[in-house]
Amino acid sequence: MGSTISEPIRDPGTQVSPMYPHDLTGISFNDPDIHVNPHEASSMIERYSSFLELLTANTAKGMVMPPIREYAPPPPASALLIRPRDVSPEEDIFSDPVQSMRIVAVIPAYNEEPTIGTVVLQTRVHVDHVIVVDDGSNDDTARVATLAGAEVIQNPVNLGKAQAIMKGFDRAKEYNPLAVVMLDADFQHNPAEIPDLVRPVLYGNADLIVGSRHLNGNNKIPTHRVLGQKTLNLVTNAGSGSKSTDTQSGFRVLGRRALMNLDFYSEGYNIESDMLAHFTQRNLVIKEVPIGVSYNVTNGHKKNPISHGLDVLGHIIGIIGYKRPLISFGIPGAVLTLFGAGMTIYTVTELYTGGAFHSVMFVGGITMLILGLLLLTTSLILNSLVQVMKVDK
Repeated sequence: MGSTISEPIRDPGTQVSPMYPHDLTGISFNDPDIHVNPHEASSMIERYSSFLELLTANTAKGMVMPPIREYAPPPPASALLIRPRDVSPEEDIFSDPVQSMRIVAVIPAYNEEPTIGTVVLQTRVHVDHVIVVDDGSNDDTARVATLAGAEVIQNPVNLGKAQAIMKGFDRAKEYNPLAVVMLDADFQHNPAEIPDLVRPVLYGNADLIVGSRHLNGNNKIPTHRVLGQKTLNLVTNAGSGSKSTDTQSGFRVLGRRALMNLDFYSEGYNIESDMLAHFTQRNLVIKEVPIGVSYNVTNGHKKNPISHGLDVLGHIIGIIGYKRPLISFGIPGAVLTLFGAGMTIYTVTELYTGGAFHSVMFVGGITMLILGLLLLTTSLILNSLVQVMKVDK
């Protein structure tokens, strides 16, 4: 078992000076369970000190978001270099004496300078490595993320969330991790909840964990967002066959099977829906864990919620049309056929019983009947093609 490291008790009035690289001289570590590379420690402390200076400067300018939740403070730089030995997975699933990159976090970011540093620091408390994909930002997102200790991948132009996430996943797979955490850079998600999401994946109980905002009764979600999310949930679940309570959640954890099945294409903010649809088709185990969420963030959503919702909705309807033609074409076709047949029969019956001939209703009924039959025929043909493609695969 590794030894327990506790902070020394200091007098409240004592001033504690920050540590800089030259302060390492003369420091010795006698605990056999603590392994510190002086060069790594010096580099880490230097980056951390630079980040603190930048953080202080941004705070003076009012650029840093005030705390909106009680988060655990980031550990000192030296603590990030400590790895306990001989700890069984049952006692601490986040310690592994063999594999040092078992948990990797991927954070897509676009103009997130005010929050990315804090998100990276708090995420590093719970993972082994953080990858930030700077998606063509116009500010110092990449610099702040680097100073906070993240590996930064920069896109020369803004390619969209889906492409940024996929690029981060490709890089994360090079570390052969057991789990990859996906979260937003705007501080809507609480990094302290990462262990709750990672645990089922590490224990082999799930391939994908989705953090659900709707399973947590304490979340204060605006009404228009609730309505939009419920609508997208309904359509996504109908099109993909999944049973998710939060299909649009960006706080997720992917296990190794999920990482090996990232062979699908996605654009923009459709990544969450496309991932669910693809993994459901591959029969991966998908589970949900309650998470908190806050919309009181400095850098809100980069796109209008209504426009974002309509884009995702249109994309999902397209998926349904491709994968489930009997639903997308067959049901509307059946409805039109019934209404058209009813209107036609009514006008003909009225004519033969001596009543007036409703020409407009008759033409409308015939038109609806023809369109309905065409849609029904199309749905049957497309469904046959889908079945043939499944057999070929």
